[in-house]
Amino acid sequence: MPANVIPRPVRYSSAVKRSSAPRTAGFPCAASRAGTETDRATSSENERNFIRLPWIAWNGASKELIVTRFSPNSMRPAPRSEQIPLRYTRLVIELFFVLLALFTPQTSKSQAAAQTSPSPASFQTGVVLDQVVAANHPGQSYALYLPSNYSPDHSWPIVFSFDPSAYGKAPVELQKEAAEQLGYILAASNNSRNGPHGPQIEAANAMVQDVASRFPIDERRIYFAGFSGGARVAAMLAVSCQCTAGVLLNGAGFLSGTEPPRGSTFAVFSAVGDFDFNYAELIPLQDKLSQAGYPHWLRVFDGRHQWAPPEVMQEALAWFAVQAQKSHIAPRVGAFLNAQFAKEVARAGSLEQAGDLFNAWRQNVQVAATFDGLEDVAAVRAKVDSLEKEKSVREGAKRERGEFDEQGRLTSAISDGLYSPMESSTTISEHTRTLVDQVRQLRSYTETEKRPERLRIYRRALGSVFVESLESGWHFLETKDYPSAIRSFRCATEAVPEFEGAWRNLAVAYSLADRKKETLATLRRARDLGQGPAAFAEWLKLEPAFDPYRSSSELQDLLNGK
Repeated sequence: MPANVIPRPVRYSSAVKRSSAPRTAGFPCAASRAGTETDRATSSENERNFIRLPWIAWNGASKELIVTRFSPNSMRPAPRSEQIPLRYTRLVIELFFVLLALFTPQTSKSQAAAQTSPSPASFQTGVVLDQVVAANHPGQSYALYLPSNYSPDHSWPIVFSFDPSAYGKAPVELQKEAAEQLGYILAASNNSRNGPHGPQIEAANAMVQDVASRFPIDERRIYFAGFSGGARVAAMLAVSCQCTAGVLLNGAGFLSGTEPPRGSTFAVFSAVGDFDFNYAELIPLQDKLSQAGYPHWLRVFDGRHQWAPPEVMQEALAWFAVQAQKSHIAPRVGAFLNAQFAKEVARAGSLEQAGDLFNAWRQNVQVAATFDGLEDVAAVRAKVDSLEKEKSVREGAKRERGEFDEQGRLTSAISDGLYSPMESSTTISEHTRTLVDQVRQLRSYTETEKRPERLRIYRRALGSVFVESLESGWHFLETKDYPSAIRSFRCATEAVPEFEGAWRNLAVAYSLADRKKETLATLRRARDLGQGPAAFAEWLKLEPAFDPYRSSSELQDLLNGK
């Protein structure tokens, strides 16, 4: 199993709203590790209450903090109709002050921590702690990693991470080797998940407060990281607090509908799988970051919509260290800089030798930009100039845009169909069958296509369809439109038939629509795909959607593994 694949049971629960329920999310990689991209089908609550990016600004005239909204060329207070609800405005401001408190003298922070929190000495170092409960917020917890040489005698850089399914252990496990080698503290929320921004801010606030009270943090080297919807949380916090040195955007960029704001100075490391449906978002983002003046780096890895593997995390945290030394917030270490420069130049050379001239050119461009002023980059710039003369390089960006357009063409009809109204049972049946056939056809392309450039497009398109099918299904469950939910989840099971979570969701939808025969057949399929009969039986017992069938012999057989 790949190191970045951390499977876990997830489910939709009909007993609670989607914004707070543990549930199946996202596109699985090789072993069904799931993440999600909720922004693509924003909930009505988000559209109503949280569509504007929170930004903290100090009003010198009134001597108060205000929450503004961002526009590409200005920053102005949001109209009342677009402001964040007062409760969450307060939370953003509270988070701002928590982070601002990190700038106080270390002796004061240590004294405060001693009065309010357990001693950091009680935390084991060199191992991932799955669940550290926030002292002042007992409903909030986070995964934690302290390097084995951790000492409270000096301050440490820290990475705060956000998983779209609130599984904090996932990013910490992937980052721990880099953190051990490079000297970072890691913390990742077990409560922040895709959904409304308010609960995400609550989770971030609780985690930051608790970590800051327990450990000496280098206030100049605070980093946020996230995957999928968690990447958007990380970007939102980085832009809002204006206190971060960098942000790791994995599989997604800034909040939907926003651009990188001008005037910010934090470094942006983007990581995306070559089969990720959000590849078409992360690539154009690089030009926008350049135009806005951000230091930035792009790393494409072999994979789908998933957390980047450990070697990419190593590259990200090392790149942040290079940027810290370049901006004089960390002491320069010549041997480290030389090694990183040589490593990235060698990567560019390997791409060129493999005949991938466009990505070799792209790598050389970012090497020259990153190490300018740190190393002699004259040879790298000469290589950039040389590669730019190659036809494949000149046409590379155009070729990528063509791939993005083709991905959109393949998914647009299915995407529209997922939300088309259905008025009669005949229409429902025919429309669902047509849509499922379209998804099946798209999946067949991914199974039979031999040309790598076409296969990339088909897999990205299928991933996009899969995620949108799940998310539209959750939306229809919440609105009690069960026929439409069935349509969506049938498309999800057709897109990725081996993914158990899609079948669980489909079974819930069938049950809520009072279709017993289909419910039981779908439950059997989910059981056969599951990680074990015990986990499946536990979920079946807890899911209230199946209460009408509790006394049936068929459900009892499923519970007993028959």
